[in-house]
Amino acid sequence: MASDRFDYIIIGSGSAGATLAHRLTEDADTSVLLLEAGPMDRSLFIHMPSAFAHPLANDKYNWYYHTEPDPYMDDRRMYCPRGRVLGGSSSINGMAYVRGNAGDYQDWAADFDLPDWDYGHVLPYFKKAEDFDQGANDYHGAGGPLHVTTGPMRNPLYGAFVEAGVAAGYPRTDDMNGYQQEGFGPMFMTTKDGRRWSTANAYLRPVMQRDNLTVWVRAFTERLVIEGNRATGAEVVINGERRTVTAEREVLVCGGAINSPQLLMLSGIGPADHLREHGIDVVADLPGVGQNLQDHLEVYVQYACKKPITLYSALKPWNQARIGLEWIFLKKGLGATNHFESGGFIRSEPGVKFPNLQYHFLPMAISYDGSATAETHGFQAHVGPMRPDSRGEVTLKSADPREAPRIVFNYMATERDRREMRDAIKLTREIMEQGPLDEFRGAELGPGPDVRSDEAIDAWVRHNGESAYHPSCTCRMGHDAMAVVDGAARVHGIDNLRVVDASIMPRITSGNLNAPTIMMAEKLADTIRGREPLVDEQPWFEPQDWQNRQR
Repeated sequence: MASDRFDYIIIGSGSAGATLAHRLTEDADTSVLLLEAGPMDRSLFIHMPSAFAHPLANDKYNWYYHTEPDPYMDDRRMYCPRGRVLGGSSSINGMAYVRGNAGDYQDWAADFDLPDWDYGHVLPYFKKAEDFDQGANDYHGAGGPLHVTTGPMRNPLYGAFVEAGVAAGYPRTDDMNGYQQEGFGPMFMTTKDGRRWSTANAYLRPVMQRDNLTVWVRAFTERLVIEGNRATGAEVVINGERRTVTAEREVLVCGGAINSPQLLMLSGIGPADHLREHGIDVVADLPGVGQNLQDHLEVYVQYACKKPITLYSALKPWNQARIGLEWIFLKKGLGATNHFESGGFIRSEPGVKFPNLQYHFLPMAISYDGSATAETHGFQAHVGPMRPDSRGEVTLKSADPREAPRIVFNYMATERDRREMRDAIKLTREIMEQGPLDEFRGAELGPGPDVRSDEAIDAWVRHNGESAYHPSCTCRMGHDAMAVVDGAARVHGIDNLRVVDASIMPRITSGNLNAPTIMMAEKLADTIRGREPLVDEQPWFEPQDWQNRQR
């Protein structure tokens, strides 16, 4: 901690921040300070893939946010975990490796005037990041920092779910991150040799000894330092001491979709009237900061299983001990997987051009964070709409950096969102009732046989829907009045300041967000370094007669 001056200051060590730290320090004459508010990621529960519910259960490695009462979800306070640890949310997430659909990026380019973010401009950065266990091909990379493992699908329920989707008339896809996302097939996870492969493991640990990289953990960033219209550093509290650190070139905010807009607003960048309400001097009136909040809401369609082959028995204390020991000594067995080993993407109705519903299949009936478990052998499909119309916001409760911001998602606020969720449940029931699952399928546990009408389904979703933990879009890219950053992630009106994380997505992608966030950081690292952008034009699947056919 000898110097307080660096070329770049990166705030947040998560999916984006760790990636930027790795790439920027490849230039030996560039100094980087990486600030992480949380501790080191030394917990066994972080590194054992099957234990990911543990970091979600409390605030030890987690900002542990809860929303304001959600007006369209029976006024429930929805849980919104965010990583507060080296690796950020990549250290506490479910490890699903899902890139989204090529159509997502085509729409970013067309709808938000961001030509450098079409599919041809993002694919090479997915590949650059990746070390795919099946090897390199037109859509995948090998030798990159982020190891991607194919779900082994040894439990017969995984394959039966895929076959049930095919029996219902949907396509089979062997690679939902390659040419064809649509269909049912194996899922992929960010694990390596049985360990979670967070960005801390993938991007930071190999370079921690670089002379030009300084990493401070338990370093809480209170505000950015802005002089005139130029970002010059940050105010940080570390070891109880408040320090000002200076960036000679740029400050890179990588706090995620909740913390990044909060930090901007605390620093005077955001909706002017809202800032004045909290006594904050306005540096830049950007009304879009904290607005446009998007997420994926999901439900679990659950069935009892007639055969004792599910993960239910793994919850018994003696079995958990055995699984833990096998993982500790061998890094194998049930401890070495996230258990999301098959899944699918489908379209809910004719006229939808690319999949708007996603499935994660789990050979157990349990909530995502482990807080609720069916007392029987069971299995479930997590399902939810991918491109919701509903929009929420992140705003300040006060000018105190230690006070959590006010979060409202407004899930299911529109009739289209409610209709897509109804369709999701009805289509899932149809899939689950196909022949390949006959030998396994018992009674429907949830929503349950009594939940049939649209009104009953809506009420059940309001009571049971949960976040898939994909908040995004609160500092979105673009050029209109509500955009916060441009296509190079530079904050409008402030020099030497960028935001790089899921908050700058103009619209949420169709799938989990860890892989797209890493891709964005890889791409923007080249932009920051002044490198020519990579381009790789490959075709992608578009269903025939999608205007008139659902499958």
